[in-house]
Amino acid sequence: MDYNSQRKKMALPEYGRNIQKMVDYVVTIEDREERNHAARTIIDVMGNLYPYLRDIADFKHKLWDHIAIMADFKLDIDYPYDPPSPAMLLEKPNSVPYNQHRIKMRHYGHNLEEMVKAASDNFEDGETKEVLIELLANHMKKSYLTWNKDSVADEKILKDLKILSFEKIDREGMQLAEVKSMANKPRKKNGAHRHHKKNDKN
Repeated sequence: MDYNSQRKKMALPEYGRNIQKMVDYVVTIEDREERNHAARTIIDVMGNLYPYLRDIADFKHKLWDHIAIMADFKLDIDYPYDPPSPAMLLEKPNSVPYNQHRIKMRHYGHNLEEMVKAASDNFEDGETKEVLIELLANHMKKSYLTWNKDSVADEKILKDLKILSFEKIDREGMQLAEVKSMANKPRKKNGAHRHHKKNDKN
């Protein structure tokens, strides 16, 4: 039996073993012009495998790079583009920049911390600031409940608000919205709605 596990490992298995065999054969062709013609034919076949990618910029360039990789960089032909080097496969990808924000309380999120800071530093005392603080506190309560489904005391939220504002916002005793009012109300089914309308007519 001929098992895939016993065959030569493919550099780009997404093209399949038949394409790999074609590339391996082209490498063995002695006549350069014949090799060039055979390589162009394989490029056309590779392109037909992914026709929806043909409009992508540098699509042809990628195919020629791929045939060089599949040939283990041993295919001596007239490439229309500068072929890649074996060292390219050993290059490490650029590190992904991760968010470096230090969040005091992750269940509230960085944006809310910034809004609390803006409310405490950029707004003068008055009705507008009080409305904003109340909105932020209720939003904190809602965010907290997404992590802890049971319940949360208003005192806990107001204490966290005080911490996040570096004690610039102290609203001990403020009454926040009830938990039930924060829950999404289930929508009535159309059938039930029609049923009520029918009963109204009777």
